Amino acid sequence: MANRTSPGIFAADVQAPEPPPYPQWFARFLADRQTRKPSAHTMKAYQQDFVAIASLITDGRPASLDIADITRDSMRAAFAAYAADHEAASIRRCWSTWNVLCTFLYTGEELAANPMPLVGRPKLTKSIPKALPRPAVEALLETVRSDEGSTRRTDWPERDLALILTSLLAGLRADELRQADVGDIRRATEGAGVIHVRGKGGKDRTVPIEAELVAVIERYLDSRAARFPSTARRAAGSSGLALWPAHSPLFVGRDGDRITRGTLQSRIKRAFHRAGPDAQPVPGALVHGLRHTYATELAENEVSVYTLMKLLGHESMATSQRYVSAAGSETRSAAARNPLYGIVSELIGEDSQ
Repeated sequence: MANRTSPGIFAADVQAPEPPPYPQWFARFLADRQTRKPSAHTMKAYQQDFVAIASLITDGRPASLDIADITRDSMRAAFAAYAADHEAASIRRCWSTWNVLCTFLYTGEELAANPMPLVGRPKLTKSIPKALPRPAVEALLETVRSDEGSTRRTDWPERDLALILTSLLAGLRADELRQADVGDIRRATEGAGVIHVRGKGGKDRTVPIEAELVAVIERYLDSRAARFPSTARRAAGSSGLALWPAHSPLFVGRDGDRITRGTLQSRIKRAFHRAGPDAQPVPGALVHGLRHTYATELAENEVSVYTLMKLLGHESMATSQRYVSAAGSETRSAAARNPLYGIVSELIGEDSQ
């Protein structure tokens, strides 16, 4: 009589889980990095970068890579092959992954020396970040608003407008938009507020936002309550932020769950595509181009490097210096000076008529 693992299921039919495409010692590295609370995107990048180089060293068998195989010559040869069909930014990221990995192995006395300083990598180009011109911003926002009244389930102009404007007016990165909760927004005076941002590398920051952006976000949250009434609070007179628990995701997909990276990218890409030639995205920076625009608008209004560094969550003032050429004033007044708020004021005014 055959063994059974559960009623109706034969043991022979149970499929063993696929082994990971990397050795056990790399799994220890991942566990060590996980304690630092990196983003899911970063953890995925570690694995992709490992498999890419390990496959080149082992002829397509990354799980068989031994620590002893990591030498100066093997890494130079693998990165030379990798560089043949990858962009400079990808090569630099992959080099960084392997440098962190080899440092981990060297510190743990599993590797005699870290060979990565002897492996070449592309120089970092200090290009000035590109921003969207004012006509492009206006065309993009008008395109999103044109979906109002659409009966398509995938169209959700209130959410898409709130997504785009939160990046344009608060400088949030794609992952920061995804990880934001309703409770991260706190009201301040005169209808304005602040948003607590869970920043890159676990570095949190607080960004002031003006009443116009708060109004756009609350309008989106009201539309969300109409789409998902069972998940919203039912207190009499509640609206906007008060409709949702503090731990509820700020931005959700059409299923009501936290918005995915793919949905975020696709909705903004669709908006740019429909806006036509007047609204071309920043090359290589679909969502990040909105953040560049936020920083550039403030820099052109004489916000200081230090203030911009705080608002953007940069580790180094040198990164923020790329946007700024003159000094500014206090954080709140600096953020309020963003000229793009004028466009939002016009949008809100049209909605109230």
